[in-house]
Amino acid sequence: MFTIGTAGHVDHGKSTLVKTLTGIDPDRLREEQQREMTIDLGFAWLTLPSGREVSLIDVPGHERFIKNMLAGVGGIDAVLLVIAADESVMPQTREHLAIIDLLAIHHGIVVLSKVDLVDADWLALVRDEVREVLAGTGLAAAPIIPVSVRTGVGLSELIQTLDQLLDTLPIRHQTTGVPRLAIDRSFAIAGFGTVITGTLRDGPLFIGQEVEILPQGIRARIRGLQSHQRPIEQGQPGTRIAVNLAGVHHRDLKRGNVLTLPGVLRPTTLLDARVQIVREAAPVCHNAALDMFIGSSEAAARVTLLDADELPGGAEGWAQIRLATPVVATVGDRFILRLPSPSRTVAGGIVVDPHPVRHRRFRAEVITALNLRAQGSLSERILQTLADGQPRLRADVVATTGITDSEVEATLTPLLASGHLVALGKDGLITSVGWDRLRATLRDLLTSYHQRFPLRRGMSKEEVRQRLQVSNRLWPGVLQAALTEGLISADETTVRLADFTPRPTAEQQRLLDQYLTALKRLPYTIPAVEPGDELLAWACAQGLLVKIAPDLYLLPATYSAMEAWVRTAIETQGSVTVAQLRDYFGCSRRYAVAFLEHLDEQRITRRVGDVRVLAR
Repeated sequence: MFTIGTAGHVDHGKSTLVKTLTGIDPDRLREEQQREMTIDLGFAWLTLPSGREVSLIDVPGHERFIKNMLAGVGGIDAVLLVIAADESVMPQTREHLAIIDLLAIHHGIVVLSKVDLVDADWLALVRDEVREVLAGTGLAAAPIIPVSVRTGVGLSELIQTLDQLLDTLPIRHQTTGVPRLAIDRSFAIAGFGTVITGTLRDGPLFIGQEVEILPQGIRARIRGLQSHQRPIEQGQPGTRIAVNLAGVHHRDLKRGNVLTLPGVLRPTTLLDARVQIVREAAPVCHNAALDMFIGSSEAAARVTLLDADELPGGAEGWAQIRLATPVVATVGDRFILRLPSPSRTVAGGIVVDPHPVRHRRFRAEVITALNLRAQGSLSERILQTLADGQPRLRADVVATTGITDSEVEATLTPLLASGHLVALGKDGLITSVGWDRLRATLRDLLTSYHQRFPLRRGMSKEEVRQRLQVSNRLWPGVLQAALTEGLISADETTVRLADFTPRPTAEQQRLLDQYLTALKRLPYTIPAVEPGDELLAWACAQGLLVKIAPDLYLLPATYSAMEAWVRTAIETQGSVTVAQLRDYFGCSRRYAVAFLEHLDEQRITRRVGDVRVLAR
């Protein structure tokens, strides 16, 4: 399905044309109907002679409502540029035409409306003027069709031409990609709850699917889908749809938000872009304050020109756009820039990187990298995206480079096979140079840790992740890659170098030997030497000691002898007391109590009053 938008000066007959073609009044607001002027976006649909159904978006033509107009034209495939024959080309005709050109909408039909009000000679003059205005634009070759809604002249030809136009439109929407719905309306319907509308791009939506609304990060679930007031099970890219959402209030959503899949896209306040200045506009200077319109969103922006101090009318250049509020953008998205006051369109462009780093101006390497992003092969664009050597999510790389789902594996597979890229699990990617650097940092980090703590099993996984500055989502892939290469070993909570075995230093071994010797001489006395808790814990792990209390340790032979005596005593006489254990082994009461409590914890004995019996 395709979406067609109207454009043109106020009162040139756009809404009347849409209503005549579809039978649907796009002026849904009471104020619009009272003033007979479109203020906000209107929506309708039409079935063509071929049986194909198209959505129509009617946009306001008045200069004061061009912001509303911009919210609707971002998702259209072709345009009906409506020009009243009795007035010909007017200011908003030219501005709408400039916007259409900046958004790279190169398919459309020019409708000369109200031809019943003019004679043939005048109509010929208007047609010539229109063709002259269209020269050099994307609609230069567009058919021009005279139409009168009042008499019906040209309506059949318009419908047939529109049907033929669809045959020439490129399929610019993926059917398996990540869905994006730029919200243009949010409201509530009694008995259903929250409903949003927009034109779906890039991928399908399904009933029951969990979705995320950005930039807020609100999670919701799709309760129902409609297109042209008919329930559907699946929303296809390119379609105008209404989405009934569960788990979110309609007041929490607004025009400019984007519905997508959870965790796939990220809002941004910084964009790298190729900017084109409107031919008739005044020069745009470095650091100009403009309003940016992308999708259905609007944000105040500062434009950093990277290769010029100013761009004159008709010129192009590289820019970094800083936004006051976050938007959702992907590579290849088109946008419009307007002066806030006096309000007028001055430029537009295309996003080449939705998540760049800050650039310094007039840097040859920056311009070279941007040109590569814009014009390089898919492989070059991917490598450029990862050129800083940092690990990135595969989904972010795909979104940043603008490659389609069908191109992903065909492009990544040879890069991985050749060693240019390294896979970090299923979700992450990094260049080979970046991986070498990250791997070396990981090795140095663990080597230093093992030197400081030679008796510990390893470093906490979370501490390693934070020290490497790797995100939670990328960390499992980094860990898996390091494990696969044999660089590290890991257990549930710790990471260590693969060839590392905890062992004491020479000084620690000397202290431990003194401690063990003292215990052999006096088994029930705390030795005067202090090896430290960590060394004692290692000795326990090695089976050299048995811990019975926080500061009491026994030699394994001593422990075994005491346990065997307790078992035998209970089996012989039915129970054993602290005093009996103390007197038999000649230890202090503290050792006897600690040992029996330890046996209780081990479920070997059970205390009954002042005596112990076997637990099982």
